[in-house]
Amino acid sequence: QVQFVESGGGLVQPGRSLRLSCVASGSDFSSRKMAWYRQPPGKLRHWVAGITAGGQVNYLSLLEGRFTISRDNDMNTLYLQMNSLKPEDTAVYYCNDIDVLVVEGSYADGSWGPGTQVTVSS
Repeated sequence: QVQFVESGGGLVQPGRSLRLSCVASGSDFSSRKMAWYRQPPGKLRHWVAGITAGGQVNYLSLLEGRFTISRDNDMNTLYLQMNSLKPEDTAVYYCNDIDVLVVEGSYADGSWGPGTQVTVSS
């Protein structure tokens, strides 16, 4: 059983940057594949970036290279550096160790944290 706590969100103007953090409790963080998800208003939660235990990274294509996922295994922490933010990035951001494209059905249950709100608006 793993618990996650996300932080670092806020209200920013388009073009600004934010860095999100996710602290994971439990054992064997360094061996887990981790991912960031986001849920825009009125839409389903979906995958945006992932990183394997070995450091291989993958991103949602529409991010256009603006985001960077990383991890600090000594601190049990996952990061998401978000640059050149756009209004369409507005969402609640979550981290998790599950591996799905869309969070629906039984995947909506489980060890989701509170998430952190990112609002991009002028």
